[in-house]
Amino acid sequence: MTANGDTLREAFTAGPPSPVTFEEPTAALINLVVYAVLSVVATGGLAVAYRWYFKQTVPEGVSGFIGVSVVALYINTTSLGVAVSNVSVDLFEPGVVFFNVVALSVAAVAAPVGRRLGDAVSSNLFSLAGLREFEGEVGTVVRSAGRVTTITLPDEIADMESYDPVTDETKAELAGKTLLFPRRLTVDELRSRLIERLKEDHAVGYVDVDVTANGTVEFLAVGSRAAGIGATIAPGSVAVAIRADPPNNASPGDTVQVWTTEETPERLTTGELRGVAGDTVTLAIDDDDAKLLSPTEEYRLLTMPAEPQADREFATLLRSVDETMGTVTIDAGSELVGLTPRALNATVVAIRPDGEKLMALPDRDRGFEAGETIYGLGRPDVLRGLEERAKAGGAEDAESETDEPAAS
Repeated sequence: MTANGDTLREAFTAGPPSPVTFEEPTAALINLVVYAVLSVVATGGLAVAYRWYFKQTVPEGVSGFIGVSVVALYINTTSLGVAVSNVSVDLFEPGVVFFNVVALSVAAVAAPVGRRLGDAVSSNLFSLAGLREFEGEVGTVVRSAGRVTTITLPDEIADMESYDPVTDETKAELAGKTLLFPRRLTVDELRSRLIERLKEDHAVGYVDVDVTANGTVEFLAVGSRAAGIGATIAPGSVAVAIRADPPNNASPGDTVQVWTTEETPERLTTGELRGVAGDTVTLAIDDDDAKLLSPTEEYRLLTMPAEPQADREFATLLRSVDETMGTVTIDAGSELVGLTPRALNATVVAIRPDGEKLMALPDRDRGFEAGETIYGLGRPDVLRGLEERAKAGGAEDAESETDEPAAS
């Protein structure tokens, strides 16, 4: 008892521990393992909190900063305890500095591990516990073998036509991945939650998927949302950058007139202000007016009164929902010949007869003819089913073309 008491007394009176160096390999290895675990725990907890609050994966830079900061704070706290104690230690000794640099490097390497573990745990946990309860027998319930419904994504993931493709890394990460969902979901509910998971967890812009009553994914295609100014330029318009003195309080979206700066000013064109950087102004103007402007000349802009921009508001809204625009050309012998826009699940916003001008908002009781191009608005799977029906002898996609309205 006396020996044990002396040992405890020495431990409590020895003061703070001395800084660790590689002169003691065992102690150095133990401390590095502790720092790695500390970084993993900190970044994992951050990933869970970030997923819960923002519904997104925490950025790599933020998680790496937190993982390194936690270890650095621990090292600084320990060093401060040594500095104020009676122990005489040179904190700037090369061996101490070298060990601290290695410790921070280990924390930086361990941070991505904690980020991935925390995000993987939180995505499945919140999917099971944080979603709305099932209400009533609305449709066919997906058959589940256990307490949860498991969905395994196919090994081959296609690209959606007319959309920017996602990266190969994202498709490789999705291929064969198994996701967990609550049981007792209808096919439509499971499909909606699967699309939501893919968009939130993997930053996928568009998803086209077919899910059976057994919870099997028969088809999966993904696409990314168009980014940049090009996606918002209407046909027949171009974006140009000119040197100009932007009018006071002008902001992107304002309608402006472009005038020369000569003694007798002349109005050259009217466009939409898209961006300002110093004296460089980006405008969206008609294609034919682009030749009137010079990249070396300086112009003066005049702001026009505000006007409703319902078309632009609709385009902005369309980019944020599942529905999208697609075109389908009707083959001779297609089952769509003779049908009307009223008979389709997709919303027909325009028809272009073969060799003729575009007809916007056609009569809903007008019959389709072979060779016509349909401009439809609907979910990607609805448009895909419409493409199949437009082919000669194409069969109707039973799930895509139902009597239910497209989900918004």
